Amino acid sequence: MSQPIADAAMDTLFREARTYSAWQDRPVTDQTLRDLYDLLKWAPTSANAAPARFAFLRSTEAKERLRPALAPLNVEKTMSAPVTVIVAYDLKFYDQLPKLFPHSPGMKQLFESNPELVDATAKRNSSLQGAYLILAARARARLRTDVRFRSREGGRGVLRGRQALFWL
Repeated sequence: MSQPIADAAMDTLFREARTYSAWQDRPVTDQTLRDLYDLLKWAPTSANAAPARFAFLRSTEAKERLRPALAPLNVEKTMSAPVTVIVAYDLKFYDQLPKLFPHSPGMKQLFESNPELVDATAKRNSSLQGAYLILAARARARLRTDVRFRSREGGRGVLRGRQALFWL
């Protein structure tokens, strides 16, 4: 990068970014979701691991399956959002490293032999990729985002389980 991005872009991405609790009454198209993913997939992760897996939910039935995992104050937001995104991670992400990180052929074996490294890398980098998705949405100025994290164990505030929920 030879030049900093414009101050207005910094405002959109960071300074004026807020948590929203209401949504615009318009659908989010499949193309919009593809565009966001096509942007975030280029962002860096450790060893190009890219462990995040995204599930974009639109139907009431799909969102209802999330209800038991939601904090009471997030139920209505989730049900009314045009799209709810589950950010999960693949613990076998290293199977893709020969393609994603070809200049280091031993990287796959490093992860295969170290489950603690796999777990830490998957959690940290899938969270990072979730954040990249939020930044991509803000950069596209199409979507408003609100983030809440819950672990499978029921903890809130940090990504300690295998999924994070956020709304687009």
